[in-house]
Amino acid sequence: MSSKKRPFSKEIVDGYQRAPARSMLRAVGFTTEDFKKPIVGVASTGSHVTPCNVHINDLAKETEKGVNEAGGKGVIFNTITVSDGISMGKKGMRYSLVSREVIADSIETVIEAQGFDGFVAIGGCDKNMPGCVIAMARMNRPSIFVYGGTILAGKYQNKNVDIVSVFEAVGSYANDKIGESELLEIEKSSIPGPGSCGGMYTANTMASAIEALGMSLPNSSGQAAVSEEKKSDSFEAGSHLLNLIEKNICPRDIMTKKAFENAITVVITLGGSTNAVLHLLGMAHAANVDLTLKDFERIGKNVPVLADLKPSGKYHTQDLVAIGGVQPLMKMLYEEGYLHGDCLTVTGKTLAENLESASHYPKGQDIIRPINDPIKKDSHLVICYGNLASEGSVAKISGKEGLSFTGTARVFDSEESCLSSILNGEVVSGDVVVIRYAGPKGGPGMPEMLSPTSAIIGKGLGQDVALLTDGRFSGGTHGFVVGHITPEAFEGGLLAIVENGDKIIIDAKAKTITLDISDSEIEQRMSKWVKPKTLAERGILAKYAKLVSSASKGAVTDSF
Repeated sequence: MSSKKRPFSKEIVDGYQRAPARSMLRAVGFTTEDFKKPIVGVASTGSHVTPCNVHINDLAKETEKGVNEAGGKGVIFNTITVSDGISMGKKGMRYSLVSREVIADSIETVIEAQGFDGFVAIGGCDKNMPGCVIAMARMNRPSIFVYGGTILAGKYQNKNVDIVSVFEAVGSYANDKIGESELLEIEKSSIPGPGSCGGMYTANTMASAIEALGMSLPNSSGQAAVSEEKKSDSFEAGSHLLNLIEKNICPRDIMTKKAFENAITVVITLGGSTNAVLHLLGMAHAANVDLTLKDFERIGKNVPVLADLKPSGKYHTQDLVAIGGVQPLMKMLYEEGYLHGDCLTVTGKTLAENLESASHYPKGQDIIRPINDPIKKDSHLVICYGNLASEGSVAKISGKEGLSFTGTARVFDSEESCLSSILNGEVVSGDVVVIRYAGPKGGPGMPEMLSPTSAIIGKGLGQDVALLTDGRFSGGTHGFVVGHITPEAFEGGLLAIVENGDKIIIDAKAKTITLDISDSEIEQRMSKWVKPKTLAERGILAKYAKLVSSASKGAVTDSF
């Protein structure tokens, strides 16, 4: 095969000087003919750490088959994953966002070192997806992302349940609403098998965003983990990758500013996770695309929320899969002028060309609303500023919580201490819970706050208590919450000087969060503030804290 189709592998395997490399590759299954083919990496995040990824090594084998049958030579390798749902509420959660960078770095390391001509990456748990796509954007070699697929809902008392049901049951148990035996049954019932968490939480949000971005095959985000469709998606990604190599279509040809606008639009219509803001900013940075919080504001003014999906809605993602996934949604959005149809995708065709064969949703379904009858007429991802967030923050306002909240600050310097206070009844109606020193540098690692927000819901305080943090939220979080507050407390942001009893005003309509004290009081408190000692002096958290950017810039580690 022409060396133009093997621009990187030829440097590894061509010529007499490369005999030692070829000798080692023969030992892992290469034949003489394989050295003439494009060598394609298959990056698997397969692991028994979490149900999100337990099946992904099997999908990687399907992708390898697709590569080989299309005329390439597939090589499977692994990268890491960690489970947010398992580490949530403990110090291990600090490593979750860090894993996004480790995944990107590890894929880059293997692809560069081994001279692969392109690669397919398969991800399941939350950080896998942006980590894989960040690597794709950095390296700019032909590549495709495959989503591992959504989990099927569990069943308890004839109702669908999932991981968030368990977190909220903990709050209900602490509030004596359910007994120990009922908590155990919910625990046993909620996770029935492989796949990513089953609402429009971060994994399904990011899978949908990446599909809208053009970096996965049509409907990759709209398939169950355990399905023939997902096996086929994995196989087809392998064969399509060879087409990208043939045409020299690279990620930065696809990941344009307009493509990111498409991704933001789809995330909003789905009522997706706040983490999408953080991850899309990070992915855009890797692709050298100028994307900022202002773009989320601009697009959010005109894009409605249409999906009645958990956590704030009624349905699970498996219900969306049953009516066709996100392709009919994207078709409707394109026909109504909300999407850029001329964006290139990994099929080698434009978004508009891909959508020609997409169907509309079946009549009578109520999972996705028509554009003229939205759940919310503008974005649920509200970018807020104000004296508590001079560089921005991200609120998740579905409309069900109301559009404003004024309350009294109850301040915690860690998630763990906050959770205990919620469960033992110290947090009461009218409180604005403040969890600080949880940002990218202060955490370090910007942990998610699903445990305290779920405990608030489980305790029956979802309408009566708000929560602010310089950390972030799980895609499963709902309620009156504002995260990603920047500057973070560890860097001297105003969050650092909030005291118990202070009045805090959250106004989602004006898009402000305000600490209601005088300027002179702010100046006096700031003069006395002492930056706390870092919680990580060595190891990966210490390295991350030194390198990481602000959450308002995507919390990336390669911005020098």
